[in-house]
Amino acid sequence: MASFKETKQLETLLKFEKGKEQQAAQHLSAAEVDYQQNVSRLADVGNYRLEYMKRLSQRSIEGIDSMTYNHYLAFVSKLDNAAEQVKIAMHQAQALTHHCKKLWLQQKQKVQAVELLIEKRHKKMTKKAQQLEQKLFDEMASQQFQRKKNLQLL
Repeated sequence: MASFKETKQLETLLKFEKGKEQQAAQHLSAAEVDYQQNVSRLADVGNYRLEYMKRLSQRSIEGIDSMTYNHYLAFVSKLDNAAEQVKIAMHQAQALTHHCKKLWLQQKQKVQAVELLIEKRHKKMTKKAQQLEQKLFDEMASQQFQRKKNLQLL
């Protein structure tokens, strides 16, 4: 019965570790989404800056006063600052993604280790049951042999 109890404990542990693995996978997924959103934001800011610079270039060809030109440059500077902030956020999200992936892989290894222990436990219990069954068959065959022998003597 101790083996059965140990198997149940291992199965409970496996359920717990799988829950932690699922949680780690969710954290990884959220980190990856955050990273991709920051990549997209950076591209959007870059595209908007490019479009704004094209407008400035076009307006410069048509003629532009210095105040409007300064407003354009100030806005481009704000876009550059925004791009830098998004880059920082993107790098942080990337680092978090790597960290979450590492934790998820570690948790996945724990789950695999517990699964391996359960498999070994099942094999051991199956082997023990087969040995017990074989012992019973041998004992029955021995008893039948003894009965036949005793019947022949009569």
